[in-house]
Amino acid sequence: MTTQSPNTNILGVDFKPAQNNPLHHTGALSKHLLIVRRGQSFSMHIQFNHPFISGLHKLIFTVTTGLYPGEDIGTKCVFGLPDLVNRSAKAKAIWSVVMDTRMSYLEMGNLHLTVTPPANAPVGKYLLFLDEAGEQKELGSLVVLFNPWCPTDWVYMPEEADRQEYVMNTHGIIYKGTGNYITSMAWDFAQFEEKMVQICLMLLDLSHKHLKDPADDVSARCNPIYVSRIISAMINSEDDRGVLMGRWGDNFTGGTPPSHWSGSYPILLRWLTINCYPVKFGQCWVFGGVMCSVMRFFGIPCRVITNYQSAHDNDRNLLIDVYHPDYGVRDMPSKDSVWNYHVWVEGWMKRPDLRPGYDGWQVLDPTPQERSEGVFWCGPAPVKAVLNGDTDLKYNVPFVFAEVNADCVDWLVKRDGSKVKIFSDSKRVGQNISTKSVGSDKRLNITSNYKHAEGSEEERAVFTYALTRDYSKVDKEEEDEEEESQEPTPDRQTPSERSTTTVNGGGLNGPLVNGTGHGSSSSIVENGRDNITVCPPPLPPRPQITMKFQEVSKPLNGEDVKVNLVLHSDGLVPRILAVNVSVIAMSYNGSPLSTIQSELKEGDSATRRRYSKRRRRDLIIPAVVSFSEYWQPMLNSDVMKISAVVSDTNAPDQVFLAETDLVLIDPPLEIKLLNEPRVFREVVLQVSFVNPVGETLKDCSLTLSGSGLWREEQHVSLPEISPKSKVIVNVCFYPYQSGVKTLVADFDCSMFRDIKSTLGIPVKDSIFFRF
Repeated sequence: MTTQSPNTNILGVDFKPAQNNPLHHTGALSKHLLIVRRGQSFSMHIQFNHPFISGLHKLIFTVTTGLYPGEDIGTKCVFGLPDLVNRSAKAKAIWSVVMDTRMSYLEMGNLHLTVTPPANAPVGKYLLFLDEAGEQKELGSLVVLFNPWCPTDWVYMPEEADRQEYVMNTHGIIYKGTGNYITSMAWDFAQFEEKMVQICLMLLDLSHKHLKDPADDVSARCNPIYVSRIISAMINSEDDRGVLMGRWGDNFTGGTPPSHWSGSYPILLRWLTINCYPVKFGQCWVFGGVMCSVMRFFGIPCRVITNYQSAHDNDRNLLIDVYHPDYGVRDMPSKDSVWNYHVWVEGWMKRPDLRPGYDGWQVLDPTPQERSEGVFWCGPAPVKAVLNGDTDLKYNVPFVFAEVNADCVDWLVKRDGSKVKIFSDSKRVGQNISTKSVGSDKRLNITSNYKHAEGSEEERAVFTYALTRDYSKVDKEEEDEEEESQEPTPDRQTPSERSTTTVNGGGLNGPLVNGTGHGSSSSIVENGRDNITVCPPPLPPRPQITMKFQEVSKPLNGEDVKVNLVLHSDGLVPRILAVNVSVIAMSYNGSPLSTIQSELKEGDSATRRRYSKRRRRDLIIPAVVSFSEYWQPMLNSDVMKISAVVSDTNAPDQVFLAETDLVLIDPPLEIKLLNEPRVFREVVLQVSFVNPVGETLKDCSLTLSGSGLWREEQHVSLPEISPKSKVIVNVCFYPYQSGVKTLVADFDCSMFRDIKSTLGIPVKDSIFFRF
């Protein structure tokens, strides 16, 4: 209850946050600050020092948000009981109030009111005033959020299970690795931590749009399209005082390696603590995880998406050139690239600014890659537009379309600088697009949401159609800052209704020949999770050699990595082959960090056994990468790329390529509870780790985190761990929220970086804190 000063007729005001917030699904955010969702009513109590007489006494309320509130821009509303207010015809976002006569005692001046913010109110912090005896008095403040439970809100999501997953769930899973080695990591969104209110509102107020025109910016916060785009810009720090500074490479001096982070709240809290200067450092999964937290806080349904073999097409031609250096040749950089994986988010909302058919999931990407309107932000781009190839639509649909659909052309760079085309691949980009399933930790493959089946006529028709779109139209639309609903235009034909165009001959689907016209064309076929085979297309000229990598054993971090390069030829004439095998530590974005091994071998491709002309044999070339060779280059690396470029010494223009990406499997980090967890009761956690290598592990540390378990990350220093020995540590903590909470443990040392383990902890209410 808020008590007023003695010179007012108002004795007290109670916004009843403890009762209202749980009804608005914000109870975990605060028990003291009223946090409501638009389009849904809340109750409040006012106590006067005199009886309230209907018809004689009138209540005139004013609610405002922002520094320059106005009725015609929806950031100010005057409403009353009874509602006899004369408003401007241009007034937007009209609030309302009614009296609950069952609970009000007018003769005692005791009023219980029900107030409803409209479903198109801007989100943010509001001040509520009451006109009393000709004088306006402030009653208090409240926060208004988007409402996915309200059918008239643009973020309305009809299924309760979806709302629980994409708005309320604080636990998430982010997928990493490669398309053949899909790995997962737990992520703590922590969108209901109490300081998230201050953090997320500050994030909007520091955006470039707000600093340029605060009145227009606050007014536009009624629109989830606009708000999500602002969040996309503010998660990175390229253009403003955003949350995260990105760094790609293996040097994270002066900050925290991206691999360390296990949740959003430590990052957002640090950003607030250091006066909103960027936190160092982030990469795509960190940007995506933090954005998902902010989106869910505001009430915009959101999920994290991973796209494997994700293209970064700089010149918008939907072609990615990949260069492979010949033996002894320096790497040739390319403006285009293919990332092993890339993480973005999808937000759920209506798109009345587009023609019908594009409501639902929208791609948003806070990772700074390309500028749009001079700013590093991306989306919202309708997933349906990406599927249909409608690259003339806003926002940033062409860029997202290329990420999942671009064609790749592989080139061998010779010593004289010339380039020989090895093959072209229309199926490599955009694989195993993944997200967490609703209500479980299973991986959901949503590739079909983004693209038609690879190699199908419709997929090629959409690709061709996307190339014909006028991108300049998109740029012009994106420069137009009008965010209000526009009149829909007639639906354009879908790809299935358009005529199908097939590119033949030397085009995208035809046979590919190297620079001299000799047949060395081939295509990639994925065989399970452990190899890539270069196989011939079904058109002449037929290649004489196929190659693949086979694992000898699982690639365990701490042990030697062993693979075999298997070459097969159908020819009967022996050939001398030059085989260049290289092992490179790679960043997940396709950038080489350092060379681990590089060697040139020669092999005889004779395919006849002496005892039988009909029998064939394969040429097997073993490759062993010892732990002593790779541990340091791989310390801050995501992937070990092993590749082989093979050429015939008598016909050097006949070139073949095979490569595989290995994700090292970390040694296990074991965690277990030693007693039953209850709110505000001591819980003992045991963590253990066995050193798998013959070297002493130094600079050992353990980081523990989890919303509802700790309010901040817990850091524990560990002693050095001798070779093959085990360390055990017990940690005590006091959970402060009930329910199933996710604990994430992170072990770091001199030879292993950020080994993680996750444990779901069911926290019960404490019998000593029941009321």
